[in-house]
Amino acid sequence: MANPLELDVARGRAGVASLGDYVQLLKPRIILLLIITSYCAMVVASHGLPAFWPSLLGTLGLALSAGGAHAVNMWYDRDIDALMARTNDRPVPSGRIPATRSLMIGIVLEVVSFALLLDLNLITALLSLGGFVYYVGIYTMWLKRRTPQNIVIGGGAGAFPPLIGWAAVTGHLSLAAFWMFLIIFLWTPAHFWSLALFRQDDYRRANVPMMPVARGERVTKVQSLMYTLMLLAATLGLYLTGVVGGLYLAAAAVLGVGFVAMCLGLLREHAPEVRWAKATFGYSLVYLTLLFAAMVLNVHAI
Repeated sequence: MANPLELDVARGRAGVASLGDYVQLLKPRIILLLIITSYCAMVVASHGLPAFWPSLLGTLGLALSAGGAHAVNMWYDRDIDALMARTNDRPVPSGRIPATRSLMIGIVLEVVSFALLLDLNLITALLSLGGFVYYVGIYTMWLKRRTPQNIVIGGGAGAFPPLIGWAAVTGHLSLAAFWMFLIIFLWTPAHFWSLALFRQDDYRRANVPMMPVARGERVTKVQSLMYTLMLLAATLGLYLTGVVGGLYLAAAAVLGVGFVAMCLGLLREHAPEVRWAKATFGYSLVYLTLLFAAMVLNVHAI
């Protein structure tokens, strides 16, 4: 594996950073999905539109914290990012943004996020900091390069936004908030492994033990199906907490059965075909967005 410092020297003046590079550093598409799940949790917790100031401050704090975590991730992973076709043009491995600057941006954004959310309430600030530490420390630095269970355990980082959103508008947590955390936690393996299936050459080249590389395609697809079945049960279980109504229950059932069907199609696909892998990855993004939208649409019916 390439030495990070050697890569920095070799690529150091590869180009001049633009505003777009700094935006890319923060991974805005991922931030948007995190904001959606957080804001939907705010609506459910408020039984309608949440108060303006807590929802604005909570959303901004989450965005800053997530962007900071992504910047630190890009600093730490610059060596393997440079080896993968999907990531080698990112601003840090390409040399357009120096690695140390990426690290400093990430730390500063997290400090600002914590200060903003602390003004809201302590639990929201601590949850945001916890998500940052989980993603940077547990997933990026500890698990990602060591175990094929990296995305299973590390996926908890992406499940923090509903907790943050709920706490931002209520000042406390509830069983429903933890249930939303569980939903995203169980959603993550099938979502990410479908991407890893059609990008496994990248991970193999970078010596990252993603499930398809470390355990093979068959094991990956079987486990994806298992997690999707557990996800279906968890989404139906949210209804039992009483925060959502029958419309959500119907949407969760239809969307969940669709996700299971996608994973069954994926299971029947054999290399080198990746059509089902790409379709499953795309469906997973639509699935999560529509599922949380259904929570919002049905919260008024409670």
